[in-house]
Amino acid sequence: MKDVRQDHAVLYQAAALCLAYPDEEFHERLPLLRAAAPAALDAFLTYAESTSPQELAAHYVGVFDFKNRHSLYLSWWRDGDTRRRGMTLVTFKQTYRAHGLDLTGEELPDFLPAVLEFSAHAGPELLKEYRAGLELLRLALTDHGTPYATVLQAVCATLPGPSPKDRAEAQALARGGPPREDVGLEPFALIDEHALTGDRS
Repeated sequence: MKDVRQDHAVLYQAAALCLAYPDEEFHERLPLLRAAAPAALDAFLTYAESTSPQELAAHYVGVFDFKNRHSLYLSWWRDGDTRRRGMTLVTFKQTYRAHGLDLTGEELPDFLPAVLEFSAHAGPELLKEYRAGLELLRLALTDHGTPYATVLQAVCATLPGPSPKDRAEAQALARGGPPREDVGLEPFALIDEHALTGDRS
């Protein structure tokens, strides 16, 4: 019998690499990714293979680094820039530690590649908990027309039940999307901002 959980674990690990910054190590791993990744990631991998490293890096930055509407930080979709987000980040770290996983790197623990790497080892509970944010990100990337949307589509397809058909359904799932309060993170400024993935620099 086919092990669906194992298939999903492989997809999560591969998707984590696809959604991280495309540095030199990413390009070195592309042949391995092509050999091991599920077919659901073929479209993105074809794009990555046919795009120069400089162009792919510029595209990544343009898609993810300047627009919250494409945020890879899952707690943002639920909490926005509010006081709640600091405690949510602490909860992410506690979840990792409860599964015996060390935190390395300089990204926040809700960074989607880190969550996908965790999910490959521990199962998709965090992905299911933050399903609404994943779906909003999927729809935003699809509207943007980036090949990165296909990676989100592949991840969302592993979760139970149908994906929201449009932003209205996804926002209903998210109870209206992230709040817009811009204060309150100061008490958490000293939180150790490490995750399972490495620094993009």
